[in-house]
Amino acid sequence: MHEIELPGGVTRWVTYGVTDTAGEAADAGAGPVIAVHGFRGDHHGLEPVVERLAGRHVIAPDLPGFGASDAFTDRPHDIDGYARWLGEFSRAVVPDRPVTLLGHSFGSIVVAAALAQRQVEASVAVLVNPIGAPALKGPKAVGTGAAVFYYWLASALPARAGNALLRSPAIVRTMSVMMATTREPELRRWIHAQHDAYFSLFADRSSLLEAFRASVSHDVSEYAARLELPVLLVAAAQDQITPLTAERRLAGLLPDGTLEVIDGVGHLIHYEKPAEAAALIDGFLASHASRPS
Repeated sequence: MHEIELPGGVTRWVTYGVTDTAGEAADAGAGPVIAVHGFRGDHHGLEPVVERLAGRHVIAPDLPGFGASDAFTDRPHDIDGYARWLGEFSRAVVPDRPVTLLGHSFGSIVVAAALAQRQVEASVAVLVNPIGAPALKGPKAVGTGAAVFYYWLASALPARAGNALLRSPAIVRTMSVMMATTREPELRRWIHAQHDAYFSLFADRSSLLEAFRASVSHDVSEYAARLELPVLLVAAAQDQITPLTAERRLAGLLPDGTLEVIDGVGHLIHYEKPAEAAALIDGFLASHASRPS
């Protein structure tokens, strides 16, 4: 695992793919891929997808406050803070070159904000299971409200009890069961094991609660009109977070958007349909290989 000291603290990341003989990142024309994972996860979440992007160099950081990366010491864990961090990280790790940005779920909001704010110079962007509509409105609002209550309770309890609630294996498993759509027993067991292993590796209660508030207070649609680059949306027909109607609406807001829908899966495309997602991403990047990079 690599690490770098940035203004807000140490960010740690891993790489996938190939390098050329000079040790530089190899890519297929759209620039190295920086992959931004979702809420409460770490770089392992996108691993099943990015390891299938043959011939592309992928840089997968742990978001500040999650996995092995430090929580911010100089800013709140809000969307603007994460967007600024993504710009700092991109410029430090891939200096003087455009990149491809890939974001899953909460990572899709971070990527969209960073691009809209011109924090990152990117050739193209890919959003997997994008958060395409406000979480506190619409048909999914009841489920979001339950999550809001859970995180509110965790913040209201004394520190020890609050942290225990946030890291509760029973609650993590319940979330995993609710999110998984596959009926394959072996795949379900693996998904649960992934959540058991990585879903509670957050730095502290305060940063987690800040990030949660950010995750339900913003969505990609508020940034869409300012994303003046090709954007691929990889949506799920049965997404439990953002309905397909909202994803279609989001695609219409993008100046240069492409929507691809994977059927038979919900919000865990990266676990349940990684090969299908990787094929769509690889094809999209190949179609933009001739763009300046």
